[in-house]
Amino acid sequence: MIAESTTLPREDLVPWAAMAGLIATVALGAVAAGVTYPLLSFILERQGTAPGLIGLSAAMMPLGFIVSAYLTPALARRVGEARLAILCSTLAAATLIAIALTQDVWAWMPLRFLLGFFTKPGYVISETWLISITPASRRGRIMGLYSAIVSGGFAIGPLSLGLVGTQGWPPFIVAVTALLLCGLIMLAVVPRLPRIPHEGEATSVGGFFTLAPLLLFAVFAAAAFEQTLISLFPVYGAALGSSESRVASLIACFIAGDAALQILLGRAADRFGSTRIMLFCALASLAGCLVLSPSFGTWLVWPLVFVWGGVSFGIYTMTLIQLGKRFTGQALIAGNAAFAFVWGIGGIVGSPATGLTMQLIGHQGLPWSLGLLCCLLAVLLMAQRRRT
Repeated sequence: MIAESTTLPREDLVPWAAMAGLIATVALGAVAAGVTYPLLSFILERQGTAPGLIGLSAAMMPLGFIVSAYLTPALARRVGEARLAILCSTLAAATLIAIALTQDVWAWMPLRFLLGFFTKPGYVISETWLISITPASRRGRIMGLYSAIVSGGFAIGPLSLGLVGTQGWPPFIVAVTALLLCGLIMLAVVPRLPRIPHEGEATSVGGFFTLAPLLLFAVFAAAAFEQTLISLFPVYGAALGSSESRVASLIACFIAGDAALQILLGRAADRFGSTRIMLFCALASLAGCLVLSPSFGTWLVWPLVFVWGGVSFGIYTMTLIQLGKRFTGQALIAGNAAFAFVWGIGGIVGSPATGLTMQLIGHQGLPWSLGLLCCLLAVLLMAQRRRT
């Protein structure tokens, strides 16, 4: 059961043990996702599946995110936050086993939806708990640390594909084990956690859209960027004659940049402000889109994707910092669920739209689509700065 104490830690205390457990559950979920996205794309690519259909298949998981995120606050109140997280991690592992037993793109559509549905509650619950117990004076650094470790989990996913391969059961075993460990760690850490605060006027997921529309668009941009690149980079690399192992390693390098740079970006946010650092991340991500093609066949692509990964995911880190700064109680819970909701929309829109663009204009549709998204976010952030 969830601990009865409702008193959060004082401002000058950091509950490291509780934070470590929460971060570990999300990081292991990220390992499973880091394996699943490129693995299933590699399998479909070997089967000769069209890029648009690969993108549509990848969009099923974020569609599950959307439905799950909308229902998570109500399910958590009914079932209990910890029970829901543990149950969903077990069901997600079972769904991934079912995916491994089938090799048909159409059979994977509902299964990938269920995988997304069962994966997301753990993210929402763990992040809400983490934000609740994080001292405001250290929010940037701690959320940067959180993002770094979670990104490290994503990096381990595709990196493991280079070790165990992309065929047979071994890659699926890695992902299933990670999901089962999520539930076990949550079970162990629950006694150290306070209840998630529920003070304040009740706010729905839909109602939060009127409170922070630009913040939610930034989440959308970060989600679309990351999920589109991980899902369709294998197609981009194949079009340029790159091997599966090299593309998997580049994806791992991209996500390793997420992990390595988030603490630095979090410290910068504490010093210069999260909005200013978010604008920097959007502009740097746009620059990466512009130079990807000419650098892909050279050694420069490795430092490029490393930094590119850090600044693109840094957009999401900045949104978490702003969420904790601006909202508490019911609004915080609704905001975190709205983040998950919009993250799913970003994946649904980004992957198939970019896949279709690649079918129409070729492999350059990937950097062009992502660059347009970053440019729009940068323009909106600059317009907001002028207004305020």
